[in-house]
This record gives sequence, C-alpha cells and structure tokens, in this order.
Amino acid sequence: MSDTPPSSRPRSPVREVARLWFGLEAPVGRRAYLITGVTLMALKYGIDALLVYLASGVVFSPLAYLNPIFTFRTKSIPVTHPWLFVAMGIATLPFLWIGVSMSIRRAANAGLSPWGGLTFLVPGLNYLAMIVLAAIPERGDAWKPDPTSPYRAGGPQEKIQPKIEGTLRSALLGVATAVAVGLGMAGLSACTMELYGWSLFFVTPFVMGAVSAFLLNRDAPQPLRRAVTVACLSVALTGAAMLLFALEGLVCLLMATPIAGVVAVIGAILGRAIALQAKTPRSHAAAAVLMLPGIVSAEAAVAKPELREVKTVIEVDAPPDRVWENVIGFGELAPPSEWFFHTGIAYPVRARLEGEGVGAVRYCEFSTGPFVEPITVWDKPNRLAFDVSKQPHAMKEWSPFQYVHAPHLDGSLRSKHGQFLLTELPGGRTRLEGTTWYELEMSPNVYWAFWSDSAIHAIHTRVLEHVKKLSEKK
Repeated sequence: MSDTPPSSRPRSPVREVARLWFGLEAPVGRRAYLITGVTLMALKYGIDALLVYLASGVVFSPLAYLNPIFTFRTKSIPVTHPWLFVAMGIATLPFLWIGVSMSIRRAANAGLSPWGGLTFLVPGLNYLAMIVLAAIPERGDAWKPDPTSPYRAGGPQEKIQPKIEGTLRSALLGVATAVAVGLGMAGLSACTMELYGWSLFFVTPFVMGAVSAFLLNRDAPQPLRRAVTVACLSVALTGAAMLLFALEGLVCLLMATPIAGVVAVIGAILGRAIALQAKTPRSHAAAAVLMLPGIVSAEAAVAKPELREVKTVIEVDAPPDRVWENVIGFGELAPPSEWFFHTGIAYPVRARLEGEGVGAVRYCEFSTGPFVEPITVWDKPNRLAFDVSKQPHAMKEWSPFQYVHAPHLDGSLRSKHGQFLLTELPGGRTRLEGTTWYELEMSPNVYWAFWSDSAIHAIHTRVLEHVKKLSEKK
C-alpha cells in the first residue's frame, strides 16, 4: 500500500476538470475561465443546433443563439415538436451550473465580491460580465479555501457541525429577509406590473435562497442541510403570506411550488458558497436584491405573449346538419366529474346564440361567467368561427377569502378566437373539431402551457362530448 497521503496524491485530469466545472472549492483563474467559457459556449451551440435541426430541419443561426433574450432567440425556430424547448432547457442546466459556479469563484479569485458572479444570470449583462471576469487578473489577497471550509479538499461535509450562539439569529434573519424579498417582488411584478415571468418564478426564488443561505453562513459555516432548510422555509412562508393576504390562491401556489422550491435550493447552495468565499462577513448581498426591480422592469419591456393553439377532435354518429344545430347552442351540461374541474378551473355550463350568420353573438356560459363570442364565419354546416370579446376568470381560486386579488385571473390567459369545424364522413357521420387560440403571458411558457393546454383540451372534450350525445339522440 502507498504511504502517500490521499490529499497529496495527483488527481486525474478528468477529476480536476470535474472539480473545476461542478465543484465550489477550486479557485478559477482567468485562463481557465476563458477557455472553459469559449469551449462550453461552442458545445452548447452545437447541442442546441442539433436539436433544432432534428426537430425542424432548420439550421439554428449562431447570431440567434447569441441573443441574450430567450424569446427573441427562439423566434427563428419554427414551432414543430413540443419536446424541442423542453430538451433544450434540460440540456442548458449543466452549462448554467458551470457558468454561475465558475463566475462566483472567478470573481472571488479576482478579489471582487463573489456576488458579482451572479451577473452571469442576467440577460444582456452576462456577456459583459464574462468578458470582465476573463480579463481581471488574480489578486494576491483573493479568497482561498479556508481550512475549516466544508468545501476543502478531502473534508467530509458530514463532520462539519459548527456551534455558534448566533445560529438561530442568523437563520431568522435569513428567513425574514428572504420573505421580504419574495413578498416585495410579488407586489411589484404580479400586483403592480401584472407580470408573471422569469423574474418572478426563477430569479426571485433564486435570490431568496441565495440571500437566506448567505446570511445564515456569513458569520460561521453551517451545514448545507441548514441552508437548504432555511431557503425552503422562506419559500413556504412567502406562499403562506400570499395566501393569507389574498394575493394568491392555494392551487396556483401549489403549481408554482416545484419551480420556486428547486430554484431556491440551487440559490441556497450558491449563496452558502458565496458566504464561505467572501473576504469579509459583510458582502454585497443587498446588490442582488436591488437588481430585482431592474430585472423585472427589463422583462416587462420585452415580454410579449405567445399565441397558442389547442385542437380537439371527436367523431359523431350523426350528419353535419344535425351536429351544427347543437354546436351553435346547447342546453345545460351535467355537473363535471373530472377531478381538475373541482380545483376551481372554469368549465362550460351552457351556450346560446343571439341572431344568425356573421355578426350574431354566441354566449358560452362558464362556471365563472360568460364568454362573449361575436361570429366571424358562418358556413353552415361546415364551419363556425368567432372572436372572444369578453371572458370571465379562468378559475375560482381556493382561498379562505371570497375574493382573491390575483391579477393573472384577469388577463394572463386570454382567449382570442375559436372555431368548430364539421367534416362529413362516410355513413352519415361527422368529424367534429374544436379549436381555441389563446395568449399565455406566464413564464416559463413551457411549464405553464402544459397546464393551460390541458385545461382547454378538457373544456373542449366536455363540450364536444355533450354535442355528440345530443346529436346522436334518435
């Protein structure tokens, strides 16, 4: 057996690269930062370009890839397979971790505040930040791994059990600060600017986790599990406060929890690393908080809702003429049996038509109120199309209060147009197709669109099945 201590044995190149990219201990010099940045940027472009080409046959432009605004970057990509953006998002995660963790350590290595590394996450500033971090040389008084750090080489994290009198005070300060950040951003982004975007669902919980973990660890290192607990508690208390103040309902809070919880944990891991790398206990955490209003304002200036299409098809054992009469209006539907309609999601109850032909108005009554639908195409018995001039709330929130002041109920999901298409089939049958075009102003769009598309498809199915039942009556 070798008498060489494990800490002095040479590490393999693969392990060294893994520590540099995915660890939180190894100092990052400007040469390693520059080479890693250029290499991984080229690799990430290659992966995205390959995915786009496989999905659509289109070559993803390098200039489009370099656009810092995600919505602008994806405009050149034709909407083909729904899995494309999901696959691109999953492929981004390891690159994102490498970029932000190395930027934090590079900032510390250059004698700057480690918080400066978080500018890697700010669209538009990230390229400038990377250039600056790659240019600044290492300072002699820069941070070096502390011998007591849980990140030191060969130091098992489980043995670190610091005991300081101020632990509880630091934890309470971290939670209180993070909750204040969360409620403040909810008030600014959702209630004032009516924006439910990346800054609210991603940036805010990330900053909450980072700040709470930083304040917990700034005076003395704490185990990682405590940092994660403080971050998760901050998110939970923020949600509880929003429910208590009637700013949100329970269902929407539960839907946002998977995003906020995971992002807050990532923020806690990096916030703890920042605290352990900062040269002084007093660092620049306030700067991360003060950046939030600017980020949400910038997002509001460029955010544009996406027009989505949801189509549902069934076959009816009746000719188009008979089906048409039940499409333009129908009587009371039975109470819904589907579980999701019992969560408060609005569902159709009845429909009636005033007038006939183009210019007539169809009123589709939902559980939360009527949709007002002026007829734009009257092609009896083949096609009925309409606009939506007025719509009720998309759902009734679960809340201890009768009214919930959630702006997304009024306009984050807006129905724009609708259509019924009837196609005659052999044997006196009809192919009945219902389509809704709507705008969704919530990000990440892929996540929220899964829920909205599913709800609209369920609404279509409820109406089309009712029309089918009425039309097939002898």
